[in-house]
Amino acid sequence: MSFDPKNYEITVASSVSDRDGIGVEIYRDSSMVCEIFRDDTKRTREIWTSKQEVSLEEMEGFIKIFKEEIPWDFIEYEE
Repeated sequence: MSFDPKNYEITVASSVSDRDGIGVEIYRDSSMVCEIFRDDTKRTREIWTSKQEVSLEEMEGFIKIFKEEIPWDFIEYEE
């Protein structure tokens, strides 16, 4: 099975409530499979998966999408 991003719906979303950053939400068949998020406050990049099975090939494809859609550098905040 080869990864084809056309099989997924990709949503770029930002959040400024409990966390502050931007990420991608990845859906398959209208159900969220994975979210990859760059948290500018914690200066981390994190992956959340649903309870669906996610193959290594899919996860590598999801990470590639994240790197293409989301700027890598964190936002610098003045203290």
